[in-house]
Amino acid sequence: MNITENCYVEFHYELFNENKEVVDSSRDVGPLPYVHGQGNIIPGLEQALADHKVGDKLTASIEPDQGYGDRDEERVSIVDKASFDAFPSIEAGMFCQIGDDPEHPQLVTIVEINEEDGEVTIDANHPFAGKTLNFEIEVMVVRQATDAELQEGVIAD
Repeated sequence: MNITENCYVEFHYELFNENKEVVDSSRDVGPLPYVHGQGNIIPGLEQALADHKVGDKLTASIEPDQGYGDRDEERVSIVDKASFDAFPSIEAGMFCQIGDDPEHPQLVTIVEINEEDGEVTIDANHPFAGKTLNFEIEVMVVRQATDAELQEGVIAD
């Protein structure tokens, strides 16, 4: 069976940076499941997987417009360090969820901490925004999605 709209798919992937170093992988945690055509993964990766079948191995180079988008420097801001008082500690490079709505927190990266001024520079861009994503992929499972998987728009556990 080939991957088409409304197929349940599981695949292993390795994501490489521009220096050909692995920056993310499913190999230690199990294949990534999704329902094809439901927008559960980035558009370029979904397009690359279309029409493949179990056992296929492929590489895909995904440009930012089909991945996590371009970087937006307006999403980098400086906030008062007191905003992080609820955190036991913070450090540059750390990912944090912030925001007033607990159901829709915003994921940010702490870029810099200026202790002297009591300010923290945060970046709300996705860590892979503006980057070309280079994947090696192996398709592990392809089957028709169940009604429950289709109804929820996400895979069932």
